[in-house]
Amino acid sequence: MPPANRFNRLVLASPGRLVLPIATYPGLALTGATVREAVNDPQVQFDAIAALHERYPTPFAMSAMDLSAEAEAFGCTLHLAENEIPSVTGRLVTGLEQAVKLPEPQPGDRRTAVFLETVTRLTKLPSRPLVLGGCIGPFSLAARLVGVSEALELTLSEPALMEAVLEKSTAFLTAYARAFKEAGAAGLVMAEPAAGLLSPRGLSTHSSPYVKRIAAEVSDGEFGLILHNCAARLLHLPAILATGLNSFHFGAPMDLPAALGKVAPDVVLCGNLDPTAVLCQLAPAEVRVRALELLAQAGAYRNFVLSSGCDVPAAAPLANLAALYAAVNEKAA
Repeated sequence: MPPANRFNRLVLASPGRLVLPIATYPGLALTGATVREAVNDPQVQFDAIAALHERYPTPFAMSAMDLSAEAEAFGCTLHLAENEIPSVTGRLVTGLEQAVKLPEPQPGDRRTAVFLETVTRLTKLPSRPLVLGGCIGPFSLAARLVGVSEALELTLSEPALMEAVLEKSTAFLTAYARAFKEAGAAGLVMAEPAAGLLSPRGLSTHSSPYVKRIAAEVSDGEFGLILHNCAARLLHLPAILATGLNSFHFGAPMDLPAALGKVAPDVVLCGNLDPTAVLCQLAPAEVRVRALELLAQAGAYRNFVLSSGCDVPAAAPLANLAALYAAVNEKAA
């Protein structure tokens, strides 16, 4: 296991419960900008994060989650809308020869520069929060390059093709993680949702070894990876723990109280209120109840951080974020 990093040390040393929703886009309601502007302009993205950080002071500040930027850097085409996170359209790679010859981008190419610059600006916030960057994981990136539904089939029918694309993804993401580290990030939330669609054996083969390789290159006593998987279930947990990481973030499908009972006390787990069904669609009073229920279930574990299960959409009412933070304060009182 990599050495405990700043994120882990902060969580485990905290006298009270911490909360870390993956929420940048709701901050656009405070600044008047659009999602499209936020994923293309580091100042717009910084302003939204800073506005939320001022309203809800926490020890953390995290750049926005956009799992299309890395695929775009490789050459994928995107669907763009004013208030939706960009999404990949079509397939960039359809055969082994094409995969082998696929040029690798450099950190800072296309919109990856937006997220690196946002992190640099976040490190200058007067409160000096622990700054986290965000990127996609190796299997999820490979799946966007070959097509997500196709990727699941290719792991069985053409493993050599998937291995070639995974090698390209891993090489780029290793360099990208280093760039976040150089930009001043204390850690990196690496989103690997497509891996949760694999079987535990498939995840053990096509995701965890590659995440482990990236971590081995960039993790130290300060910087570390926080692996996010919003599709994983309890049966995936052993395969995910095989990455050797000590920080994980899970979505609504994970039985989080059960997972906390299966990991070492110095392994931090974050999650997992549904960002749409709870944080977008419920009333603030109901969000409070759901948060308090999860806090009660995880109350015995100091290694738990309350969070959304995935990225919170821009449409989420700020009153619901306020209810989330208030629940933590209420539980501590």
